[in-house]
Amino acid sequence: MPTLLQTEIEFLKGVGPQRGELLRKEMGIHKFVDLLQYYPFRYVDRSVIHKIRDITPITQYIQLKGKITNFKVVGTKSSKRLVATFVDDTNQLDLVWFQSVDWIMKSLKPNVEYLVFGKPTIFNSEYNISHPEVELYTEEIKSTGKGLQPIYSSSEKAKKKSLDSRGIMRLVRTLFEQVKERDIPEFLPAEILSKYRLMSRYEAMLNIHFPKSEALLNEAKRRLKFEELFIVQLQMLKIKSNRDEVSKGFLFEKIDNKFDKFYRENMKFELTGAQKRVLKEIRKDTLSGKQMNRLLQGDVGSGKTVVALLSMLMAIDNGFQASLMAPTEILANQHYESVMEALKGTGVEVALVTGNVKGKARKFILENLAEGKIDIAIGTHALIEDGVVFKNIGLTVIDEQHRFGVAQRAKMWGKNRLTPHVLVMTATPIPRTLAMTIYGDLDVSVIDELPPGRKPIRTVHRADAHRLRVFGFIKEEISKGRQVYIVYPLIEESETLDLKHLMDGYESVSRAFPKPEYQVSMVHGRMRAADKDFEMHRFVKGETDIMVATTVIEVGVNVPNASVMVIENAERFGLAQLHQLRGRVGRGAEQSFCILMTGFKLSNESKQRISVMCKTNDGFVIAEEDLKLRGPGDLEGTRQSGNIDLRIADLVADGNILAVARETAQALLADDPSLTKPGHQTLLRFMDEVSKEKIWGKIS
Repeated sequence: MPTLLQTEIEFLKGVGPQRGELLRKEMGIHKFVDLLQYYPFRYVDRSVIHKIRDITPITQYIQLKGKITNFKVVGTKSSKRLVATFVDDTNQLDLVWFQSVDWIMKSLKPNVEYLVFGKPTIFNSEYNISHPEVELYTEEIKSTGKGLQPIYSSSEKAKKKSLDSRGIMRLVRTLFEQVKERDIPEFLPAEILSKYRLMSRYEAMLNIHFPKSEALLNEAKRRLKFEELFIVQLQMLKIKSNRDEVSKGFLFEKIDNKFDKFYRENMKFELTGAQKRVLKEIRKDTLSGKQMNRLLQGDVGSGKTVVALLSMLMAIDNGFQASLMAPTEILANQHYESVMEALKGTGVEVALVTGNVKGKARKFILENLAEGKIDIAIGTHALIEDGVVFKNIGLTVIDEQHRFGVAQRAKMWGKNRLTPHVLVMTATPIPRTLAMTIYGDLDVSVIDELPPGRKPIRTVHRADAHRLRVFGFIKEEISKGRQVYIVYPLIEESETLDLKHLMDGYESVSRAFPKPEYQVSMVHGRMRAADKDFEMHRFVKGETDIMVATTVIEVGVNVPNASVMVIENAERFGLAQLHQLRGRVGRGAEQSFCILMTGFKLSNESKQRISVMCKTNDGFVIAEEDLKLRGPGDLEGTRQSGNIDLRIADLVADGNILAVARETAQALLADDPSLTKPGHQTLLRFMDEVSKEKIWGKIS
């Protein structure tokens, strides 16, 4: 990238050391290039100024011109707010601020013309605008105000140094007085620019900040979104290509006694078509001579663990050891018990390695693991400790992989002379666009069928007023020999408050389901590990009828006899978490139910989430809806696999651009894997620059 754009931001005219420090801390703008890529989040057509009388109940955002006639401060301390009366020649309304009251009062003057932009709302039958954007209606605006003006995000600290949206716009304008077309060179190959009719990079940058028209703005957005997603895909695909070339993999050439004996004698059910398809994909990988890196997606209860077990038996039949790493001790114990039960009579040696395995037992296991006498090691992150040595590990399976950081996972790869094959599993369905971006360097398998005999879980929404009816239904299910979960939210910011909520709920449930007729247990994250395990195991063994818990049971409890999941304050959970919790039931042959309990007053977004849960059991549909509602940055685990921060592209809205960008990247690398052909060297240099700024994990 040219030297000019790498200049530190304080050397831009109008910035200086103090403002430069603010831009770095508040907005992440360190150099000229960062300011260039600090894109507006919205545009205002300054040629359109409305009157207050134009406001209607359906008005979203509006620009007004008028004067502030007076100010008043209402309330004290935390409830303090500033109310200003804003008038034009048709009517008046209130402008309201709840933050930075003193500073705003000093910065605004009465009886001076201002432009006001914001979203009108109704309070006490009158319109008002909360935290509007306010700027003086100056001669500069009058002369240059025609057309689209960029609006930049800022912060209260920055605004106090005149680095509000207008201040940032002035800096960008100053930057473009210095930056010429040669300073923003083109790096996309000519054939791609021509094929998709993309404007040049310089034109795109100029029109994203100062669009001459709506059409040019849209073309600038299309160019910059394609560019951003194309580079991400190219990086991911190159990592995968380089790994395939460099990372040789162990060969699992035969299917032998251990696999056959388990498959023919121990398996109590027929594999689904989806499970068979995934096993074929894994078999093909382990015969290729290249190291497998495969992500296995499957909804809750779809049978991922059986696929993992059969894959581990492939490794054992070829003289290798295998490991299965789980995020919690409870889940590791559960995997260990189910694998031990499944492998009875096969002669496969299985060991459990967790923090609770200590002393002589631990020493014995570690010695046998190092000597190759243990075939499968199941455990928590204890498996990656330096003292845990394998003789010849050929496959490592990681369950709920988003719970482990990149550095943690990478420790497992150094346990053998060659990197073992890697199978990472998740029961959190990942939307297609997110999978292509976050896990673009992995091969992806999907189990999209439930095992035969599983009945879809019936999900219903009930208000607090219907609690007695819900309790009556629970009693009916318990009378049939079933068990029940009642889950309360636990949010870190108010853990004490939520724990009280859980305790109140436990007492309420205990009164409604008294001893000795009913047994109620309680589990939460602040209990001692031993007490938590004790209560969990009581429920697993069927000794308690109802488990009152927080989300600690979201992952790690498999009780086929549990048929009812009641989720209290369901509006406080995200869609992905609601789906995970619901997946704790429906694991047996009986009909299961999920009851979403809420108050009467719900936000529109909460109503939407509840509605989606009641309509579908499909985790992939739910994941797509979750992505639309919350955005990729909020989805659990999406920041774990690399530093992918999109500046302008939107994984929800720009799925079509992403698909084209990936196809284009694949075609380019197929034609020129090393990007050394004429016309591709500039692209390679640009990618090298990007890779210095980004952290791309070798294995997601």
